Amino acid sequence: QVQLVESGGGLVQPGGSLRLSCAASGSIFRINDMGWYRQAPGKQRELVASITKGSSTNYLDSVKGRFTISRDNAKKTVYLQMNTLKPEDTAVYYCNADITTSSGWARGRYWGQGTQVTVSS
Repeated sequence: QVQLVESGGGLVQPGGSLRLSCAASGSIFRINDMGWYRQAPGKQRELVASITKGSSTNYLDSVKGRFTISRDNAKKTVYLQMNTLKPEDTAVYYCNADITTSSGWARGRYWGQGTQVTVSS
């Protein structure tokens, strides 16, 4: 079984920073792409940033220059450094990973439970 556990959300003032972490655990053979999605109330879930196993990155236009995604393959962890936060960044942030398991060599996408980020004065 594979689990993704997120941490680092919270309440921050506009212009502030937060760092999200997501650690994968379980029967993992290989972690391929990893990413962060977010979903605000009444809106669809959207991809914020993604990173390949080789650390190539992709960002939502509205977060370019403010957010940075990174990963530590040895720790099976992906991070999202969020700077210059705006009220419109308020959402539940979800970690996502494309994982090949070591039990049965199955490959699938897994989700974390979500962490709330609120940007407000």
